[in-house]
Amino acid sequence: MKTLVLVRHAKSAWDEPGLDDHDRPLADRGLRDAPEMGRRLAERGLEPDVIRSSTAVRARTTAELMADALGLAPDRLDLDERLYGASPEDILGVVREFDDAIGTAMVVAHDPGMSDLAFALSGTIEHMPTCAVAEFRFDVASWPEAVEAEPVETRFDTPR
Repeated sequence: MKTLVLVRHAKSAWDEPGLDDHDRPLADRGLRDAPEMGRRLAERGLEPDVIRSSTAVRARTTAELMADALGLAPDRLDLDERLYGASPEDILGVVREFDDAIGTAMVVAHDPGMSDLAFALSGTIEHMPTCAVAEFRFDVASWPEAVEAEPVETRFDTPR
C-alpha cells in the first residue's frame, strides 16, 4: 500500500512589490493554516515517511510548519527544485523516484500543477485552494505502480 499526500502551499504574501516569486513568504493566514492542517493529519494518525517540497519559500515554510505539527524530524523533509512550477507529469516524475521502502509520501508544491494532478487522480477534486490536502491510497507495492494506478481511497481537506 502506498499513500500519496498532495499539499498546495499555504497562502502567500503579496505585500512586497518586486520580490521574486520564488522568495515570497507566507501570509499570516498561511502561517496559521499550515500548522492546523498538519495537526489535522496528526489527529488521523497520518505520518509521512518523507515530505518532498518545492524550494520556493512559501512551499518550504508550509512543509516545515506541517512537519513540525506532525512531530516529524527535520531530516524527513527534502527540497526539490523540480517541484517549483511543476506540471502534473513533473510531480509524478518526482513521486516515481521515491524509494519503495517509503509507504507514505507528502509532496508540497504549487498550482496549477497540484490542482490538475489532484483532478487527474480523483476525477472529482477540481481545485486545491491554498493549504489544501489531497490524500490518495494505492493498493500497489511500488511508487512507479502507484502513479499508473487508480487510488482505492481518496480524502480531501481544506483549511476553510
